[in-house]
Amino acid sequence: MKIIAIEHEVNGVTPDDFRQYLKEEALAVYGLCQRGEIREIYFRADRDEAVLVLECESVNEANMVLATLPLVKQGLIKFDLIPLRAYPGFSRLFKKS
Repeated sequence: MKIIAIEHEVNGVTPDDFRQYLKEEALAVYGLCQRGEIREIYFRADRDEAVLVLECESVNEANMVLATLPLVKQGLIKFDLIPLRAYPGFSRLFKKS
């Protein structure tokens, strides 16, 4: 199942709170990409928050995957998760009238 994860910083954190964990975070994200759990990762153009596309069996599994990230472990970020399903509309093109 594809799941979109939208990052949000936790209220009250400062850029200094992140600095010591950023290299460890990048390494962890790289590992999840190599394992195929993170399929795509972006930063929003309007603010410094990540948007990830995960491939997991469930939203619960996606939560467990994201919980391994150092910035999540430190309580600096959290994610909103949106499960996706395939668009069914194309079938309308092939229905007989």
